[in-house]
Amino acid sequence: MVKRISTGVFELDSMLDGGVPEGFFVAVVGEPGTGKSVLSMHFIHQGLVEGSGGIYVTTEQDRGSIVEQAKTFGWDWEPFLGRGLIIIDALEPKSTDPWSLPEMDIEHMIGKVIEAKKHLGYRPARLVVDSISAFWLDKPALARKYSYTVKRILGKWNLTAYLVSQYAITTAMAFGWGVEHIADGIFRFRRRIVRGELKRYFIIEKMRHTNHDTRMYEIDIKPGRGIVFVKPVEDIDIHDMEREYRIH
Repeated sequence: MVKRISTGVFELDSMLDGGVPEGFFVAVVGEPGTGKSVLSMHFIHQGLVEGSGGIYVTTEQDRGSIVEQAKTFGWDWEPFLGRGLIIIDALEPKSTDPWSLPEMDIEHMIGKVIEAKKHLGYRPARLVVDSISAFWLDKPALARKYSYTVKRILGKWNLTAYLVSQYAITTAMAFGWGVEHIADGIFRFRRRIVRGELKRYFIIEKMRHTNHDTRMYEIDIKPGRGIVFVKPVEDIDIHDMEREYRIH
């Protein structure tokens, strides 16, 4: 039987027959500002609540910003830092902090995650890399190779992972195709301007071994709550959305 772990969002757990299968590597993809990091923080926080370890690799905010953002959703991570939670900061390469990444290199990142996992112990843990696409922005042709390397090595370490891939706001396309091909599941975020207001959307594009919901949902991000599922939407043509990106 597949063991499932909670995403930290009740509605999403229901859409996944109870949660993400333990040990899966899930691609969390979409444009900036659509909710990828917030969903990832839900995932890490739920693990802390349940007593499992969390490893958060951040390439786009420093450690302090991550902790402060968590507080806006009602999550106090400070008591867990260095114990149940390790935040690996890629933005302070010259820092003497043991959990800072010396350079934006995929092998260094993998090594640091393994070091963090050993520090947390050998019980199951949750991993977020936000964003993994930062490791191949200057060499997108290597995205698929790097993605396979991450899954091949870290897949042996009793981790369930969210790998965030940042898509270009102008095209809604990935910076190099890679993480989607190795992923056991794909959470896809989209955005659209409707009558001058930003609307966010979410769909589960893939989840192996799961009879998952296939509808697109409008979502929102609320202080003190995080991701909120508003309603399923039926009147959005994905091709129209993609044409809007090309026009703008």
